[in-house]
Amino acid sequence: MSYKILIVSADYYEVISNNLEKDAKTLLGGVKYKIIRVPGAFEIPVIISKNIHKYDGFIALACVIKGETPHFNFISKATTDAIMKLSFERKKPIGNGIITCLNTKQALKRSKTKGSEAAFAVLKVLEKFKQ
Repeated sequence: MSYKILIVSADYYEVISNNLEKDAKTLLGGVKYKIIRVPGAFEIPVIISKNIHKYDGFIALACVIKGETPHFNFISKATTDAIMKLSFERKKPIGNGIITCLNTKQALKRSKTKGSEAAFAVLKVLEKFKQ
């Protein structure tokens, strides 16, 4: 079976999002996918929701780096909760490739592997749906 995957990528940190996308695409190989870029992690769930019936699975890619205010906590929790709710209620796999880090150095390191981890999770769940 051929899957259609939507990658929703927040490009707030462009270098990091490019790394995440490249890593995810490497694992997807011949799987059909489309990328939609959004300004930040908070916008990812609404784009997935709008496209929920058009794709078999989704990959959410973003980076949230902790600053000096509680904004990091609010964005990280709200985005993760919304993605989990969408996946559960709509019975669609959403690979969570949103990295949350304390600094840019951590984010750059994690951005080289987190995209493929999210893609792998989506493909494995889609395989389970076939069983």
